Amino acid sequence: MKKKTKPTYSREHLAYLKKIKHKKIFITLSRIFILALVLGIWELCAQLQVIDPFITSSPSRVCLTIAELYKNGSLFYHIGITLMETMVGFVLAVILGYAVAIVLWSSETVRKVLEPYIVVLNSLPKIALGPLIIIWIGTGYDAIIFMTVIVSIIVCIMNMLAGFIAVDKTKLLLMKSMGAGKATTLLKLIIPASLPTLISTLKVAVGLAWIGSIMGEYIVSRAGLGYLIVYGGQVFKLDLVMTATFILCVLAGGMYGIISIIEKHVTK
Repeated sequence: MKKKTKPTYSREHLAYLKKIKHKKIFITLSRIFILALVLGIWELCAQLQVIDPFITSSPSRVCLTIAELYKNGSLFYHIGITLMETMVGFVLAVILGYAVAIVLWSSETVRKVLEPYIVVLNSLPKIALGPLIIIWIGTGYDAIIFMTVIVSIIVCIMNMLAGFIAVDKTKLLLMKSMGAGKATTLLKLIIPASLPTLISTLKVAVGLAWIGSIMGEYIVSRAGLGYLIVYGGQVFKLDLVMTATFILCVLAGGMYGIISIIEKHVTK
């Protein structure tokens, strides 16, 4: 077997790669610095009573609340429930949205018929459907997952459909001139060409999935991070509210980071 030879780069190219690496390090350090600065100012203002820590809480009080939730065994229980609801709703919304977008792309007539209804459904305030969801589905996890799906799916459909339609028309004409049918064009051209759109859709759907699951927990849940926020507000345990909000930010950031890693592999 032949040994793989390492590629040789010119001095200018190596300098360019080094510059890109330094820029990435600078961006990462800047993000960490901004986060540390915000948390530090928040803690300092709370300690100096510039702001009322009872109302705004503080990073130290959030840490103490996390430790308290961990000790009584409810921390990972509530995180697990909200994470499960969000992940299931996110996956269902993306899969169903992608499938519907393919159907709409494959038939211009169907697309033109259904497009106004999709726009109307997207503009509909989903929280208004809360009472109906309780009546239709009940007050369990299914209702929260359903809320997550309906919040996310329309955006997934519209984004993916836009990505399918935006594929280079000359390439479509080339596929047609070579006798390719709808299925072949979809598999060989449309899906590969719309991968960047899929990644962008996933990034948007992450935020919407969290919004949907928390909205659902506001309405019907008896556990989860949304439930902790509602309960904490009702009994004026604002440290609990800020703690649950902080954990939500961490989890949402983690999901977004996973999609960013997938994006790097896909773009390669």
